Amino acid sequence: MEETYYAGVYWGSRRENEGECAKRLENFLEELRATDPAFTRWFQLGKSRKDALKRPFALSHAELEKLVRRGRDRVFEDLGFRIRGWNGADEDRDAVDFDILCGGYTDAVSNVCVFGLPIRGAHADRVLTSPVLADILRATAIAWEPDWGVAISHAHRDIAEARRVPKSPYVGWVTYLAQHRGTIPPLPAPVHIEPVGDKGTLIVLTPERFTVSNPEHVALADRVREVLDGAGLLEPLQHQS
Repeated sequence: MEETYYAGVYWGSRRENEGECAKRLENFLEELRATDPAFTRWFQLGKSRKDALKRPFALSHAELEKLVRRGRDRVFEDLGFRIRGWNGADEDRDAVDFDILCGGYTDAVSNVCVFGLPIRGAHADRVLTSPVLADILRATAIAWEPDWGVAISHAHRDIAEARRVPKSPYVGWVTYLAQHRGTIPPLPAPVHIEPVGDKGTLIVLTPERFTVSNPEHVALADRVREVLDGAGLLEPLQHQS
């Protein structure tokens, strides 16, 4: 079975209005643009592909603020705003999409920014590499300032779920941990770490594509998770207003 991947970042309660979320969204789109050609244009979701292609994301702050405002939950204000985008790929297998929940300040849900990544084809060949996935998480971390993030396959997530404390970070092919979680301890080769300014750290397990069909990859992820957990860096996400 073909292994599929996603990337996401997560943070707790953070009350932000539409203007503040729009500013982060503006930064997010700008940061992404430099990561890969698959991230240079975005469309709002529509009733069909044809309909969505008529609804490109406007890049001005004023228009993005309107877009964020339209994503406000109509019943519960503390759930914040939802923003969804798609890259207009010609083939579904090349598609990239994102789903953002921001500005929420309730313990009922987390704020998130999650990417569906391409499955195969030209986009996948470029995007499903450790440098580009690291760039995606870096760009997203700079814009949204999350608590943690990960680029991981669905199959590896399912394996990791059995050992995971609820709401705690996954350790995947590429993992992001915010600075406030603490200092990253020495990790086994071939793992390397990359700072994200003063915001946090990226942990890249392996330069080649991580797959659960490779037992060495899974064992490496387990070892790194044990080291990080032992250092107190994988505590569950805390909701703070």
